[in-house]
Amino acid sequence: MARALSEDLRSRVLKASSEGMSARQAAARFGVGISTAIRWVGRAKIGERTPRPQGWRRGSALDPHEAFIAGMIGEQKDITLDEMVKRLADEANIQIGRSALSVWLRRHGWTFKKRPHMHWSRSGPTS
Repeated sequence: MARALSEDLRSRVLKASSEGMSARQAAARFGVGISTAIRWVGRAKIGERTPRPQGWRRGSALDPHEAFIAGMIGEQKDITLDEMVKRLADEANIQIGRSALSVWLRRHGWTFKKRPHMHWSRSGPTS
């Protein structure tokens, strides 16, 4: 990942833009990407003049509900993701997509393999 541009550079681009220069002209003048300057100017118009945090997200909305999710899996070992999403919405009032739940489960070590691992050089029944 590229490193962040300086606060000073951001403020100079925003100052030039507020003085009448277009975002594209300010980008060319200060040597930043056009899309970067346009994004900075757009965010400054809504009052966001500081950079957003970089890096991985710190947590998930599901983290406080880990015990509830583990309980669902404990009650019914073959519960589907769709059923889990529905129960989370109904019982815990959490709106989350199936793929986001899948990612969260994999990150926390909850996986379900339908059949046991078999060495690549062997063949056998698949069910």
